[in-house]
Amino acid sequence: MISLPAPRYFDRRTPPHVTTLVFMAGTGAMAMNIFLASLPEMARYYDQSYPVMQIALTGFLMLTSVCQLIIGPLSDRYGRRPVILVALMIFIVASIGAANSTMFEVFMFFRLVQAVIVAGMVISRASVRDMVARERAASMLGYIAMGMALAPMMAPALGGFLADLYGWQSNFHALTLIGFVVLIVVFFDQGETNQHQSSSFAEQFRAYPELIRSRRFWGYALVLAFSIGTFFAYVGGAPFVGDRFYGLSASQVGLYLGLTPMGYMIGSGISGRFSRRIGLYRMMIIGGSIIFFGMLPTLITAWLEVQHPMGFFAFTIMIGLGNGLVQPAANAGLLDVRPQIAGSAAGLGGALMTMGGAGLTALSGSLLSDDSGLYPLIFCVLATSFISLMASIYTIRVERSVRGG
Repeated sequence: MISLPAPRYFDRRTPPHVTTLVFMAGTGAMAMNIFLASLPEMARYYDQSYPVMQIALTGFLMLTSVCQLIIGPLSDRYGRRPVILVALMIFIVASIGAANSTMFEVFMFFRLVQAVIVAGMVISRASVRDMVARERAASMLGYIAMGMALAPMMAPALGGFLADLYGWQSNFHALTLIGFVVLIVVFFDQGETNQHQSSSFAEQFRAYPELIRSRRFWGYALVLAFSIGTFFAYVGGAPFVGDRFYGLSASQVGLYLGLTPMGYMIGSGISGRFSRRIGLYRMMIIGGSIIFFGMLPTLITAWLEVQHPMGFFAFTIMIGLGNGLVQPAANAGLLDVRPQIAGSAAGLGGALMTMGGAGLTALSGSLLSDDSGLYPLIFCVLATSFISLMASIYTIRVERSVRGG
């Protein structure tokens, strides 16, 4: 690894400051869920059913999968800085279009174009691996995730309040403003970290078979996909649950949705502080166990028909807490499989993660009905967390066989 100078804020000759990486990644997280509390209102505005309107989330996730497959190699070929700047400019234009769309089809076009903002997540992870080695990467990714958690923690509540005051379109006006601010920060602070750019774009795509053949890569990718899949499964059904079962307003749903990112921020802070001491393997096991066993009590509250929303939503903080431990560790392991193509690894791994998330979001939303109760959503989250935990155990065994310890 080529030694890079220490980051200096607003100095494009040095690597980006950690807060800039947080802004880049956090914008993508905010774009994903700022309007979640407004989904029922948006469905009524466009005269669409809730599952159809949910395409604004599931379609966005699927497009981010495709975008990551392209953005990762692009950043390995041309550098991290130019790719994120272009992506932010496209995102701003798409946000303006979505906010002013009166037809469902036009809105969906601009909404799907917004998926390009996933570049922030890909490039922030790849930049970390450019800057530091495996063990330090887990710690740094933990701190980034802790800061980034503020975005999804605040976004649903902010979006809900904006929707109640000014209508759902205000969510996309807010994204326009956020995108513009982040563009300015990135322009002045994002120094190039990719010091071994490939000679051709095709060369980067040829790296994918190398990753796909790696059992280590698949292990970490599955851990990431099913761990974050618990969150996607939850958000796919939570707005429906809040609206139909508990009679909550958009702003109230947004506040309850903020509990999960709160747990994520706590877990990410623990990762940043203790990852190097505890180790990647144990962090994945502990995090996966927290999600699975932490959500089990929701079966009891559903059976007892607890009427207060906290009977369900309070336990979802465990989804965030567990992911805060799992995600930095698994991401560091995934990027270490082939450090020289960190951008491609981040892109492919992120694509698999969000593709699975899109499927789980659609599944949990489609299983719920006025007569189903909470059980389909609960079982979906529990099953997904159990698979993630089993994937962690598998990955650890593969790593120990490869590393001989």
